[in-house]
Amino acid sequence: MDYLTLGNCLIIFPMVFIAGFIDAVAGGGGLISLPGYFIAGLPAHMALGTNKLSSLMGTSVTTFMLARRGLVSFKSSLILIAAAFAGSFSGARIALILSGDTLEIVMLIVLPCILVYLLSPRALKTTGQADNSVKTIALCALISLFVGVYDGMFGPGTGTFLIIAFTAIAHLPLARANGSAKAVNLATNISAFIAFATGGSVIFIAGLIAGLFGIAGNFLGTRSFVKGGARIARPVMIIVMLIFLIRIIRDLVIKYALI
Repeated sequence: MDYLTLGNCLIIFPMVFIAGFIDAVAGGGGLISLPGYFIAGLPAHMALGTNKLSSLMGTSVTTFMLARRGLVSFKSSLILIAAAFAGSFSGARIALILSGDTLEIVMLIVLPCILVYLLSPRALKTTGQADNSVKTIALCALISLFVGVYDGMFGPGTGTFLIIAFTAIAHLPLARANGSAKAVNLATNISAFIAFATGGSVIFIAGLIAGLFGIAGNFLGTRSFVKGGARIARPVMIIVMLIFLIRIIRDLVIKYALI
C-alpha cells in the first residue's frame, strides 16, 4: 500500500514539524508525531518504526545545536546513555510481565503529581550551576536508569520526564537538563530505530521526508528554547502532560466500555 498520498502527507508532515518544535523545547514530541502516523493509516509497527526514523533525524539536530552551545557534556552523557540503555532493557522485560492496563493505571497516579510540580513556582528553576561533580553525574545516571526503565515499559513522554527529573532532583539548570535529556534520547532513538529497521518495520521514504520537517521544527524549537528558557518550556510541558493524561484516560475508558 502507498502511504505517501497527498492526504497522508498533509497529516503526517505538519504534525512531525510541530512535534519537532515541542520536542526541542520540552520533550514529548512523540505524543504528537506518532498519532499522525496512526491517523494516516500506517500499521502499528510501521508507524512506530517510521516515527523513530523521523524523530531520530530531528533529535540529532537539537542535540548538535545544544552541544555547540556547550549544553551537552559528552563525558557525563556517556554514563547517562549507558544507564538509560540498561534501564530500558530492564523495563522491557518488566513490561512482558505487567499488563498494559496496569501500566496505564500507574501513569494515572504519576501524571497528576508531575502536573502539580510543573504548576509550582519552583518548577524548572534555571538557577544553579552546570557542574560535573561525581554526585551530580551519579544522580543523573540514576535518573537515566529509572526513566530508561519507564521508556522500556511504556515510552511516551520520556524526554519530558528526563528534563523534569534533571531539574528537580539533580538541580541542573534547565538548558543543561534539556541538553542531557536530548543526548540520552538520541541514543535510545538510534537503538530503537535499528531494531525496527532490521525487523522491516520502517517506511524509509515517508520517514526521511517527515524527518526533514522534524529537523525544521527542532531547529526552530531549539532557537526558541535557548531564547525563552523556562518561560516557553513550562507551558509546553503542561500541555504535553495534559495530552498524555487525556490519552491514557480515553484509552482506558474505551477498553472498559468494550468489556
